[in-house]
Amino acid sequence: MSETSAEPLPTLEIALVKAGRTKIRYPAGLLQDDGTRITVRAPWAAPGVRDFGFVRFEPGDVFTEHYWRDRWYAIKEVYAADGTLKGWYCDVTRPAARDGSLLTVEDLDLDLWCSADGATVLRLDEDEFEASALPTKDPAAASAALRALTELESLARGGLLPGGS
Repeated sequence: MSETSAEPLPTLEIALVKAGRTKIRYPAGLLQDDGTRITVRAPWAAPGVRDFGFVRFEPGDVFTEHYWRDRWYAIKEVYAADGTLKGWYCDVTRPAARDGSLLTVEDLDLDLWCSADGATVLRLDEDEFEASALPTKDPAAASAALRALTELESLARGGLLPGGS
């Protein structure tokens, strides 16, 4: 089924876990699962508006989200209600795990924002990451997370983030 098909998409439940607790859970339409990468589409799932200063997420926004079973990050294309690309919000995560219709992703605090024009690339929440227990509790995971953030920044600066074309 193509992304533009009028047929309803199969639904996955996305569970974003942080520090052992479910932070948010929301339904998303499954666009693709090739065994390694899972791509879904979902409306902005949180209540109200979230203004980060560099971007606002608000009702009507649509996210095309890419998760990998073998990478330590997720990349979310963020579109305004009118279809205009706002940019990419990237989460550093453990590799995604799918069990039937549930996709679980563990957020590791580090994030990256890239504006639609690629001019703004921001590393986010490095202070939260350092304050978390991960660097001492699981140094291997902390190291993988930092490598993932560097890889995301390289992809963003090279114009290599998925979608948006």
